[in-house]
Amino acid sequence: MRMSVTEAKGQLTELVRRAEAGDEVILTRHGQAAVRLVPVRIRLDAKARRAVLEAARAAGAAKASARPNAARSQDFLYGDDGLPE
Repeated sequence: MRMSVTEAKGQLTELVRRAEAGDEVILTRHGQAAVRLVPVRIRLDAKARRAVLEAARAAGAAKASARPNAARSQDFLYGDDGLPE
């Protein structure tokens, strides 16, 4: 697919999706090819993948435990019988 840079400004998200899916996306300026959008391929070995996953799990666990329990955040509105006060 070829498209001018001016036209691409309003369709960047769709163009990125198409490039990620493997379509060739070429942006032109004054009718001449200027840029080709290509997906970035990052390859991690097993040890690096494990480190990334462990870091994500640790960050998620830290955020989850740092906040108050939402299930009990409105208890002050209700009496011991479970009815609104």
